[in-house]
Amino acid sequence: MPDLAAERIDYSGEELLESHVPADPYALFDRWLAAAFQAKSDGLLPEPTAMVVATSRGLVPSARTVLLKDVGPGGFTFFTNYGSRKGLDLHDNPQVALHFGWYPLQRQVRVQGTAAPVARAESEAYFATRPRGSQLGAWASPQSSEVASREELTAAYAAVEERFAGQDVPCPPHWGGFRVTPAEVEFWQGQPSRMHDRLAYRRSGEAWTLHRLAP
Repeated sequence: MPDLAAERIDYSGEELLESHVPADPYALFDRWLAAAFQAKSDGLLPEPTAMVVATSRGLVPSARTVLLKDVGPGGFTFFTNYGSRKGLDLHDNPQVALHFGWYPLQRQVRVQGTAAPVARAESEAYFATRPRGSQLGAWASPQSSEVASREELTAAYAAVEERFAGQDVPCPPHWGGFRVTPAEVEFWQGQPSRMHDRLAYRRSGEAWTLHRLAP
């Protein structure tokens, strides 16, 4: 067992200064996302679009990793089974947090906001671009539900594969997207001696205000 208490590194990222960032958080996010994809090309970051989605129902929090599928002025979009744990959580409580951990770049992005289902046509359009195996899996898996065995899942997949043999796989009615409209977007850049840079954009009406947070 490693000595967890002694495990640490001293960060040395570039400074994140108010005078060097755009007024719109999406512009800075796009810049950092491009750097994350470059890190993927360099073999440093296998999943640049991976993000943790944190939800809660009642007083019970839950978090899991999904993939970002779209980002723009409307918000951050991902897709899921609406009957999954996160889907049911968001149905009851649309308040959500996202977290991007781009650790090889010594960067993190944290988003707080509200999730809402995307239009059905948007879900169907994205579903049509998925690999056929993923399409079949969306029908076969009762996501987050308990199953008796791996064999049960394999049999469910085989049944769906037979059902849609020789035809396009339609988007399941229980599957679709959520778009998270942010109220706050925080950018974190590692710095030496734990004096990290943290800049938070907070929505004020249609505008954004910029705030520095202590590390």
